[in-house]
Amino acid sequence: MRRAIFPGSFDPLTLGHYDIIKRGVQLFDEVVVAIGINANKKYMFSLEERKQFIEDAFKDFPKVKVVTYKGLTVDFCKEIDAQFILRGLRNPADFEFEKAIAHTNRKLSKIETVFLLTAAKTSFISSSIVRDVIRNNGDYTILVPESVRVSK
Repeated sequence: MRRAIFPGSFDPLTLGHYDIIKRGVQLFDEVVVAIGINANKKYMFSLEERKQFIEDAFKDFPKVKVVTYKGLTVDFCKEIDAQFILRGLRNPADFEFEKAIAHTNRKLSKIETVFLLTAAKTSFISSSIVRDVIRNNGDYTILVPESVRVSK
């Protein structure tokens, strides 16, 4: 089975994330959306909310699983027998950042990272932008899947 994990904080899930996951399902037998837990980070949405957003968004996608994890992503990959890490790239800065992580992960575990370019229509969206729009009472609903459209 070709299993990939798509790690992130997903605070919140955006249309960009949604697009990458949907496209990843076409490439892999299973895509595990892995929500990393970082006790030092302050999140806008609770872990339970973030997990629920993703589960609701992909309820009709049996090849998508949603889990949480702590520690190194490569260690979690070994734990669940994932052979690939799936990442989305919006711009050259994303590529440079992700490239360094991918090289490190490959050195630590021989795991392959697969990059997908974001769709042009979602390439400007980031979770931090969505959080800023929410904090300032803007219309964030055009940036996120329906499962995230809650008042905050």
